Amino acid sequence: MKYLIVGLGNPGYEYSDTRHNIGFMILDAFAEASNITFKTERYGDIAYSRLKNKQLVLLKPSTFMNLSGNAVRYWSQKENIQIDHILILVDDIALPFGSLRIKASGSDAGHNGLKSIAQMLGSQAYPRLRFGIGHDFNQGMQVDYVLGTFTREQQSLLPERIDIATDAIKSFVLEGIGNAMCKFNNK
Repeated sequence: MKYLIVGLGNPGYEYSDTRHNIGFMILDAFAEASNITFKTERYGDIAYSRLKNKQLVLLKPSTFMNLSGNAVRYWSQKENIQIDHILILVDDIALPFGSLRIKASGSDAGHNGLKSIAQMLGSQAYPRLRFGIGHDFNQGMQVDYVLGTFTREQQSLLPERIDIATDAIKSFVLEGIGNAMCKFNNK
């Protein structure tokens, strides 16, 4: 059984530590803990891992956030992975910093990466793990906020929160989305 785990973010050094790249950060931590490395392939950086009898394809799209759907569609088709076995890791300004929300489906909530994925897959019925980045910005400053770096206090808490997110990925794969939602939502 295969799963596609997709961390959303923007490629390039200038985006590496930004709030919008939390999906990349979570996948990097997951790969490091699994002692695997990414290699550059078509539409992104790819790594392969196993959890018990499940095969994981980890993807960090190189298409920039607004075109993430191109990479997700390509790799889900190439690896023959059904939509309910795709997990998208994404930042969410509607959630307090560090909180998690796993959902089996839902709207894009104005997130361009999720919008692109829904367009390319032809459905919004794909699982996602939303990582709260908070919303401490003035009106009209949303873009600067999400493309900005975490505060010092948030940076000190980030490793623990990312570890919890990697545990949520494992739960999704090994126990199913229902159990993962019960264990990790609002944790």
